[in-house]
Amino acid sequence: MKTKMTRWLTGGLAGAAALMATTALVQAEDMAALETAAKAEGMLTTIALPHDWCGYGAVIDGFKAKYPEITVNELNPDAGSADELEAIRANKGNTGPQAPDVIDVGLSFGPQAKEEGLVQPYKVSTWDEIPDAVKDADGYWYGDYYGVMSFMVNKDLVENVPGDWADLTKPEYASQVALAGDPRASNQAILAVLAAGMANGGAAGKEAGEKGLDYFKGLNAEGNFVPVIGKAGTLAQGATPIVVMWDYNALSARDTLAGNPPVEVVVPKSGVLAGVYVQAISAHAPHPNAAKLWMEYLYSDEGQNLWLKGYCHPARFNAMSAAGTVPQELIDALPPAEGYAKAYFPTLDEQAANKDAVTGGWDAVVGANVQ
Repeated sequence: MKTKMTRWLTGGLAGAAALMATTALVQAEDMAALETAAKAEGMLTTIALPHDWCGYGAVIDGFKAKYPEITVNELNPDAGSADELEAIRANKGNTGPQAPDVIDVGLSFGPQAKEEGLVQPYKVSTWDEIPDAVKDADGYWYGDYYGVMSFMVNKDLVENVPGDWADLTKPEYASQVALAGDPRASNQAILAVLAAGMANGGAAGKEAGEKGLDYFKGLNAEGNFVPVIGKAGTLAQGATPIVVMWDYNALSARDTLAGNPPVEVVVPKSGVLAGVYVQAISAHAPHPNAAKLWMEYLYSDEGQNLWLKGYCHPARFNAMSAAGTVPQELIDALPPAEGYAKAYFPTLDEQAANKDAVTGGWDAVVGANVQ
């Protein structure tokens, strides 16, 4: 190896330039072939991509603008991660518009999808810049962005903005606290329970999941918990004045509401939890080339910066920052970093154990039918 390296170095800049040019040419040719094949398919079917989630509206618009020959067919934008996997299961052999080509799910759902044979491997051209800890080594799923759990608060209705999980149990927050999903199916809600459990002394995993269930059992018994899926609309209407959700969703909702009502987004002082979401291509994708092209777009500099614009931390952030390809104005628009410094990234095993505890125990322990 050393001999080969020495020989390459002594070959001068011309050899290096030739190698780089050859690699670039191969990548360009591969990309051109992929674009041609995807355009021939003419459609990409997505699922569970609300436009105000992590800036997905701009991401989808950007893909459409770049590839106008490909129609983006959007299924059930309010679906949860479990619903996405079920959509693949239910549409095996179906090449019609109800079969999703791609999914965007919580980290713990990636290994499950691989184990069930629901997804196929694909490594994007920027694969090496995705951290190893958040991708499957064989390319079946790969992290794309992350955020931290937060409280979105309607300041017109909430006089004292809560700063931590313990605050939400106070009588002044009666009929005000909601989750942004059904904890039996939504990754966002499942991890909110984990965060609450960690704030109450539980170790990440089954223990925190069970403590989180006990926390929401108490919140429900006290009358503070509202069994309604919280969104910007329900917050503005007063049905759910406090919503526990990812910071990027809360910040996007704040911008959309534009002061009507005024919204404050709080990262709690304890139980600060980071959540990674992953991309994957359905093993039964009717439009596999369009799916691969979609992934290339999401992991390009353009796609990654659109996540950042939507208040999400993109998977390639460190590599792009080092390369100087992240606009400073996007970094400046993010909230202060103090709360993020304490964020805990649960492992796959911890997430899986929590998910089993929460989805299996919510009905029996908490007994609130969130819908």
